[in-house]
Amino acid sequence: QVQLVESGGGLVQAGDSLRLSCGASGRSLSNYGLGWFRQAPGKERNFVAYINLSGGNTDYADSVKGRFTISRDNAKNTVSLQMKSLKPEDTAVYYCAARPPGGTVRKVEDYFGWGRGTQVTVSS
Repeated sequence: QVQLVESGGGLVQAGDSLRLSCGASGRSLSNYGLGWFRQAPGKERNFVAYINLSGGNTDYADSVKGRFTISRDNAKNTVSLQMKSLKPEDTAVYYCAARPPGGTVRKVEDYFGWGRGTQVTVSS
């Protein structure tokens, strides 16, 4: 069973950048699509970004397109989320998760191996 662990969150100011990382121990991630989601207090967990097995295909939520970049390193068994021009509305707990290849990529219920998340707080 895949179990992912997120890191890299923190408190930053609006306009700053932050890089989140996610890894797994004991099992290769190279057979899975990988996604980032976020959840603000009192709100649902929402899709942020997705990357396919090879890293050649990505998808982003409209709210982060052009500011966030997802990447993966299959040799290191990690996936990252580079976040630029952060806004207060980006404040949330960020989670990474895995899914089988193919199909729609934005549905929370299609993912597994959720970590505990990492808090990102953007002050204005």
